[in-house]
Amino acid sequence: MESEQVDLSALRIHRPEKPKDGPPKKLPAYIISIVVLVVIIAGGIYGGKKFFAPDLEVKLAVVAWISPSQSNAVLTASGYVVAQRKAAVASKATGRLVYLGVVEGDHVEKGQIIARIEDSDVHAALVQARASKAVAEADLLTAEQTLRREKTLWEKNLVTQADYENAESQYARVKASIEVAEAGVTGAEVAMENTVIRAPFSGTVLTKDADIGEMVVPMAASVSSKSAVVTIADMSSLQVEADVSESNIEHVVPGQPCEITLDAYPGVRYQGFVAKIVPTADRSKATVLVKVAFIKYDSRVLPEMGAKVLFLTKPSEKSSLQDKPFLSLPASAVTDRDGKKVAFRVTDNAASAVSLTTGRLLGSSIEIIDGLTVGEKVIDNLGPNISDGVKVKIQ
Repeated sequence: MESEQVDLSALRIHRPEKPKDGPPKKLPAYIISIVVLVVIIAGGIYGGKKFFAPDLEVKLAVVAWISPSQSNAVLTASGYVVAQRKAAVASKATGRLVYLGVVEGDHVEKGQIIARIEDSDVHAALVQARASKAVAEADLLTAEQTLRREKTLWEKNLVTQADYENAESQYARVKASIEVAEAGVTGAEVAMENTVIRAPFSGTVLTKDADIGEMVVPMAASVSSKSAVVTIADMSSLQVEADVSESNIEHVVPGQPCEITLDAYPGVRYQGFVAKIVPTADRSKATVLVKVAFIKYDSRVLPEMGAKVLFLTKPSEKSSLQDKPFLSLPASAVTDRDGKKVAFRVTDNAASAVSLTTGRLLGSSIEIIDGLTVGEKVIDNLGPNISDGVKVKIQ
């Protein structure tokens, strides 16, 4: 048959051949952007950990003076020197101040006249009361004579009993009027004494609160009037009142030896002891007030001075009180780097190494001979992550 002789090659599909040479096609832009982004992220994760790491949080310690007694200290507290006997001396009377005999710093004895207020009206009342008493005493003489005469006549039946009783009653009334007059004189004398302001105890004048010419009122109710004239304190009753945290009050007992240092004289130390633990707490500060008495002190100790108290396990020796305090840091703020003692300041939010010359170790503190000055702050609780230039953040 003829169909068996048909050429089937004509039905083959013709495919053009790909050129073997020539530049490859470019990748789309979005694919290139994705690849670049993946590379950046991977580099940030594996190669930029230091760049993205947060700053180290650190605490600071302060360079301060300490004494040798701190090796026996169980607790340190701050407070103020307070006079246990202190009074704002005022007048019981109202009037204008006409005399003031003391100034700040003067010593006064108990009963000494400090000031006087105007007393002309009170003096007039006293004169009147004394005159009334004199009149009553004169009436008493007349009443006595009348009673004596009426009694004689009554015994002779020359007057009635009623006349005698009237004379007796008149005598009693005159005696009573004398007592009233005496009470009036006493009241006027008290009022006169109230115009004189005296020292209630021996002490030193701390402040002068009023001046001559000002009105003195027992309960001052206006700016132009004053209640207290002066404030005095018994300088022999000075104690340090220190606030001790509730969590540390268990370390304090009555009679416990202490060492007191005044902020004004950091090189001078005084022996003391716990005189009283006030049996109440301050809820706003979570502290308990402890009163520390001086064993002996000098004229440099003044009321309201700031003070620091070391509560000791045993009394400090008198010889150690003469030892000068020295600069110190907590031992945890000093470390060894390359065979040298160093500490780290914080400068521009970065740790900055400082070479130190150190001395003796006293408890948890170490003496600083050179490299730092009092009041400077350095990083405390140093760890291996702290090095020169490391970024830090203060807690």
